[in-house]
Amino acid sequence: MAFGGFGEGGNNAPMSEINTTPLVDVMLVLLIIFMITAPLLTHSVKIDLPTATNEPTQVDPETITVSLNESGQLFWNDDPIEEAVLEQRLAAEADKTPQPELHLRADKATRYEAIARLMAAARQAGIEKLGFVTLPETGQAEAGTPPPNP
Repeated sequence: MAFGGFGEGGNNAPMSEINTTPLVDVMLVLLIIFMITAPLLTHSVKIDLPTATNEPTQVDPETITVSLNESGQLFWNDDPIEEAVLEQRLAAEADKTPQPELHLRADKATRYEAIARLMAAARQAGIEKLGFVTLPETGQAEAGTPPPNP
């Protein structure tokens, strides 16, 4: 270690070592702080919480299929029905809890006006869930239908 001196014959070069005394003081203070606070952070309160063993009962809503053919004839779950009776049934189904899901199937050639009337009747009755049922394209023409024109 090099120490500076006040004598005339001594070497007056500056010290090149770092003063570690303040660093050691800070580290000791931090060590004491952590030793005091660490037990306080690990303190916990033991509480026995109740556990629920019952699962809620989920009632799946029923589905009602209303179909329209190309001539505008209505079908309620594959049974023919008149439009006046349809509105009564829709109102009765809207009052149920949980409310059933209404699935709408329509022929390709069905006029949009008939579909819009059916959707308006369902909305007016209070039906909240309305879904459209479609057939996926299989790449082949169905029996009795001509192949599509390219």
